[in-house]
Amino acid sequence: MRTNTSSGFAPRKTPVQARAAVTVGAISEATIQILLKQGADRLTTTRVAERAGVSVGTLYQYYPNKQSLLFAVLATHLDNVAASVESACLRARGTPLAGMIETVVEAYLDAKTERIDVSLALYQCAADVGGPALVKRVAQRSRKALEAMLQTAPEISATAKGPDPFAVEMMFAAMAGTTRHVLEAGASPVMLRNLRRHLVVLCQSYLGAVAASAPGGRCVVR
Repeated sequence: MRTNTSSGFAPRKTPVQARAAVTVGAISEATIQILLKQGADRLTTTRVAERAGVSVGTLYQYYPNKQSLLFAVLATHLDNVAASVESACLRARGTPLAGMIETVVEAYLDAKTERIDVSLALYQCAADVGGPALVKRVAQRSRKALEAMLQTAPEISATAKGPDPFAVEMMFAAMAGTTRHVLEAGASPVMLRNLRRHLVVLCQSYLGAVAASAPGGRCVVR
């Protein structure tokens, strides 16, 4: 059953000690391996525990069911994407608009294409394990970082009060949507190279045009 809430999929507890963190890491990697090789339908807690080299009882200390396992893997993946965007936004603050957008787009694509097979597998099962709520959380984090970065762009900060939140939302949607489209369309090396080049141009052109056309210099979209 699909849901937009994540409370029913959250792990039972978070590892505190280093040994427990290693165990959880092994369980997560085992989940990914089985998901890639056998698919979500054949993924079970028993198979994951066996692959991770732990008992089912140990696995159940952290994850009550397979949906919780997939939720945790998806959450880690999306948190890594958000962290990459946040880090890129911090590095790019105060630089020209075109350069900061290129920095962020490259960071986002690096995170999503580091393991394309994992990204594709998680696209397929996300809606069934609380994915919409996780995606919303990551989008909020990314938009907040983008807004703070764009506030420092010379083209915006010199004449405007700041970037319009809707323009920022559109940029993030463009990054997420086009990336998913290309990955699901095959993601050949040529396609990935074109994605990087065209997505940078798309976001640069859009935000540049929005900033230039805003009344009074404010980055506004109506």
